[in-house]
Amino acid sequence: MTAIKHALQRDIFTPNDERLLSIVNVCKAGKKKRNCFLCATVTTERPVQVNVVKVKKSDKGDFYKRQTAWALRDLAVVDAKDAVKESPEFDLHFDKVYKWVASSTVEKNTFISCIWKLNQRYLRKKIDFINVSSQLLEESVPSGENQSVAGGDEEAVDEYQELNAREEQDIEIMMEGCEYAIANAEAFAEKLSRELQVLDGANIQSIMASEKQVNILMKLLDEALKEVDQIELKLSSYEEMLQSVKEQMDQISESNHLIHLSNTNNVKLLSEIEFLVNHMDLAKGHIKALQEGDLTSSRGIEACTNAADALLQCMNVALRPGHDMLHAVKQQQQRFSDLREQFARRLASHLNSVFVQQGHDQSSTLAQHSAELTLPNHHPFHRDLLRYAKLMEWLKNTDYGKYEGLTKNYMDYLSRLYEREIKDFFEVAKIKMTGTTREGKKFATLPRKESAVKQETESLHGSSGKLTGSTSSLNKLSVQSSGNRRSQSSSLLDMGNMSASDLDVADRTKFDKIFEQVLSELEPLCLAEQDFISKFFKLQQHQSTSGATVNEVEEMDGVALSRSYTSGVPQTVSSEKDMIRQMMTKIFRCIEPELNNLIALGDKIDSFNSLYMLVKMSHHVWTAQNVDPASFLSTTLGNVLVTVKRNFDKCISNQMKQMDEVKISKKSKVGILPFVAEFEEFAALAESIFKNAERRGDLDKAYIKLIRAVFDSVEKVANESQKTPRDVVMMENFHHIFATLSRLKISCLEAEKKEAKQKYTDHLQSYVIYSLGQPLEKLNHFFEGVEARVAQGIREEEVSYQLAFNKQELRKVIKEYPGKEVKKGLDNLYKKVDKHLCEEENLLQVVWHSMQDEFIRQYKHFEGLIARCYPGSGITMEFTIQDILDYCSSIAQSH
Repeated sequence: MTAIKHALQRDIFTPNDERLLSIVNVCKAGKKKRNCFLCATVTTERPVQVNVVKVKKSDKGDFYKRQTAWALRDLAVVDAKDAVKESPEFDLHFDKVYKWVASSTVEKNTFISCIWKLNQRYLRKKIDFINVSSQLLEESVPSGENQSVAGGDEEAVDEYQELNAREEQDIEIMMEGCEYAIANAEAFAEKLSRELQVLDGANIQSIMASEKQVNILMKLLDEALKEVDQIELKLSSYEEMLQSVKEQMDQISESNHLIHLSNTNNVKLLSEIEFLVNHMDLAKGHIKALQEGDLTSSRGIEACTNAADALLQCMNVALRPGHDMLHAVKQQQQRFSDLREQFARRLASHLNSVFVQQGHDQSSTLAQHSAELTLPNHHPFHRDLLRYAKLMEWLKNTDYGKYEGLTKNYMDYLSRLYEREIKDFFEVAKIKMTGTTREGKKFATLPRKESAVKQETESLHGSSGKLTGSTSSLNKLSVQSSGNRRSQSSSLLDMGNMSASDLDVADRTKFDKIFEQVLSELEPLCLAEQDFISKFFKLQQHQSTSGATVNEVEEMDGVALSRSYTSGVPQTVSSEKDMIRQMMTKIFRCIEPELNNLIALGDKIDSFNSLYMLVKMSHHVWTAQNVDPASFLSTTLGNVLVTVKRNFDKCISNQMKQMDEVKISKKSKVGILPFVAEFEEFAALAESIFKNAERRGDLDKAYIKLIRAVFDSVEKVANESQKTPRDVVMMENFHHIFATLSRLKISCLEAEKKEAKQKYTDHLQSYVIYSLGQPLEKLNHFFEGVEARVAQGIREEEVSYQLAFNKQELRKVIKEYPGKEVKKGLDNLYKKVDKHLCEEENLLQVVWHSMQDEFIRQYKHFEGLIARCYPGSGITMEFTIQDILDYCSSIAQSH
């Protein structure tokens, strides 16, 4: 183990300036027996570092390599496993627990004892030793000597110096020359002591013999000192000469430094002057353009624009520190401010004049459009003003107060101009609309109650300023005769002004074209003005502004706008899109009221017009929202669309109300009810209008409401009818409804179509059965009695033995209905059915054919009862099925 220790010290630890204190041969617990060495080492340099090093012998040779090293301060616990029983196993707790098995218990105890000593000296007892024998620790430090002895041992350890190779070789040669060097160490040590004394004596004699050489050496040293003194004298003289040269060189260096500093300052001064001249000098041509430039010609506007940009660049130049303290700079800045103020005033005054002049010029052209349904074109004016767009941007960036003033003036002038143009435009549209209905004079001749007129007037001129359409009362329906239906009753869709019979498809198509023309003229006008505003006032570039100064300006602008706008404009402008929308609201503030007036007029002319307006307005709103959902046009048309939808809903509600108030005549037959025919008219017109429309869902909802109201009203009228049987009223009207729905193919009313068909079928059958009980009344009663006896349990062949139902009674009843009487009864029945049914629906032959089939069915039923209850009697009816067919055909042809 000693040889291994020396080898490890020499090959591994000495090159790393470490000293090996203890070593133990170990292997890992529970694994293959692959041995290695755990070494306790300290560094030779201060501060001392104590390590535990794992050394492994190489598989390819007899040399060792360092595998792992742990600092002793990272060791937390040393576990010897058993303090009583000797065991080679022990654990070291570093970052994890390492389990080891020593080759012998002695090596384990020696290694733990060394670790304990190092812990005592360097780590101040930081490491915990568990399951370690107290005797082992006491042996490491005897109780009597305590810490002083331990300190002595450690000092001895520190004083230990390893022998080098030559010293080891000399000791080996010396020990080989002495036979008892190993056997008798004391004798060997005494021999060495004697030899050392002999050598010491020889050394002393040698020193005494060299005294003469020492004296010679001292003499040579004295001579050398004298030479040194001479050399120092020469060096001193040289230094005095160099000192004067040094002073002259210092003066030259200082002079050069001052010259360099002066040149540097001159260069910097020239750079500053060039910077100020290049960035704060405005050309005379620019100054002249700003003061006297022509703002009416294109060349003059371009020169002013270039001059304004140059002025803005000079004013916005980033001055270097200290420039603002220069008097010349202050003067130049003041001059620039005066130029800016002067040009901003001149530009604002010129543009205000342009706005006013444009208003006068445009007003002179209104007469040209008074007879046409077109709006004046503002494109030339926009084109002329857009030449000033860059100057407006300059004004916005330099003098926001004047920019704001121009904005308000533009809105004031243009709002008055557009108000005149739009009102004249809508007057032409109203004249054309009323002209389609004979100049609107017909309204005054139609009978209306005073309350209805008053109610219309109040709704057209309400305090809110928004029109919601006519709300005049509806004339009640009355059923009088089977003549012309339209001449008998007022139209359900009439809004108190005109009868629907007085309007034709051409009139409604003309209204649709006029309304579409109005919207088509307004839409490009608004879009063109909005596009011009965004370009001219430079509002499309940034969505929002930032900075303290701009925020203050925005607040001032918001206050000003709140004073100018009177139609609910927000108090602050949060973005430039809001600014555009507010300007458009101010300029076109009359569009929404005028549109509402036009819608009210169209609704007053004919409530059917609300269908056209709903489709057209929905399409234009959808188009505007696809371009910009938050634009003025989209918002305004959306508001108007609400009014149109409200009128449409009111039209539907009024129709349903009229159905509830319908009255029928007690003296004439009912026939097809007017509201059923009017529903057909409404549905046909609506289908043609709403074809491929965006608001189809609104129409479907109205269909559902109307058809249910029609169903309920038909049943109500049928129940109240006195002249016409209930089944006839139900049959004819539901047949008409079914035919209408089948022809129009309205998908949302498929269920109602099936329901109408079922009601028609049921009431047709009910009417036929009820009517056929009359011609063979006694025969019906006789066979009903027969069926009652059979139902009581009497066998069919025994019925003939009943006194009231014997063969003689049967023959008597049959004789009362010869063929002539049957034909007479059927002829009377045909006349009665003809009297019940109306000519419009043309159901007489259908009903008569159904009665023929039912009569034949009853005949076959009677024949069957005779065959079963009176077998072999030879009794038959006095007419046959062929006779019935001939009778029915003859009666139908005769009428």
